[in-house]
Amino acid sequence: MLDIIAQAPTQTHSHTLAYAAFIALVCVFLALDLGVFHRKAHVVSMKEAIRWSFIWIACGLAFSGVVHQAYEHHWLGLGLDTPMYGAAAASGKHAVVNGEVGGLEAAKQYLAGYLVEKSLAMDNIFVIAIVFGYFGIPEKYQHRVLFWGIVGAIIMRGAMIYLGAELIHRFTWILIFFGLFLLFTAIKMAIIKGNDDPGKNPVVRLAKRVLPVTDFLDGPHFITRRTLAPTYSKDPGSGEMRRDPAPPGTLSATRHFTPLFLALLVVEFTDLIFAADSIPAVFAITPDPFIVFTSNIFAILGLRSLYFCLAAMIDRFRLLKPALIVIMAFVGVKLMLMATPPYLDDIGGWFGLKIAEGHPVKIPTVWSLGVVVFVLLGGIVGSLLLPPKKQA
Repeated sequence: MLDIIAQAPTQTHSHTLAYAAFIALVCVFLALDLGVFHRKAHVVSMKEAIRWSFIWIACGLAFSGVVHQAYEHHWLGLGLDTPMYGAAAASGKHAVVNGEVGGLEAAKQYLAGYLVEKSLAMDNIFVIAIVFGYFGIPEKYQHRVLFWGIVGAIIMRGAMIYLGAELIHRFTWILIFFGLFLLFTAIKMAIIKGNDDPGKNPVVRLAKRVLPVTDFLDGPHFITRRTLAPTYSKDPGSGEMRRDPAPPGTLSATRHFTPLFLALLVVEFTDLIFAADSIPAVFAITPDPFIVFTSNIFAILGLRSLYFCLAAMIDRFRLLKPALIVIMAFVGVKLMLMATPPYLDDIGGWFGLKIAEGHPVKIPTVWSLGVVVFVLLGGIVGSLLLPPKKQA
């Protein structure tokens, strides 16, 4: 049978204050975003989206400095008794052990994880654009859907990362399945063209079957009591379009969900599917759940602004998806090289074969960082230099 690591519980249990401090920081960012800077629903201009994209990317990159200092000086115990790859390569067994991680290595792992998650999130943007188009969500309400989608994504990803860290720590051989899953996903993305119809999404079908859903929007509201689509008239003072009060007797006693809520459900479901790909990809960089969690969250915090930057230019970045496929295949191969060799003899035993047990092959973090940056920039630059041919 495959060996199981039987060590002390991971740092997920002991570093509660570090996670609490980071979550508090994220809550401050989200409160400022929705409560101050985007308090009023409006159409996000390209200039505003680019500005906010730079802000979020700057925050995500700057946090690598915080990671460096925290792990270098072991703030709140970070860097001590931390899961790491490759430390047991000399013994030819267990790919994951606990040890001390320095600030420089932690910062490199964070940056690599951030770039991997950021690049894989690009494909999510393509799907979100289709979802908004299908449900006819006006541009000024799209930010609201994406904001609450990010909140839900933080909760879901936190739970998935916790589960993944526990599985990796207790059953190291599960890394083999993570690597195979990433390779399978990369092959599937390369073979299957286009995206699914949001109307055939099982979440949409189930929601329409069990929930009362209207066929019209009610402004920025996810829930409404209106039975008739609202009308709008111009405010004489401000000149803005205001929603008229519901005609007497048309309000329902029960509340109904609007298509805005259905769009939110599909966005959440889509992120769940993409998280199943991206989280194992970051675990290929490091088994440290704090690095995986913080890099994931900072990457998706700027997803809304990046969406408004790229949604109108999706067709121009036609080589971006092939670049994402290469990145996913790379991290899958990296995970297989690191996780499979220690268990070659065990795997061979299943088939009655005697295979010499190998040693984990750990690709350095800086190499992974370089490959991700090179492939991602290659896809972006190549798309700009080689635009698609115009069809008659």
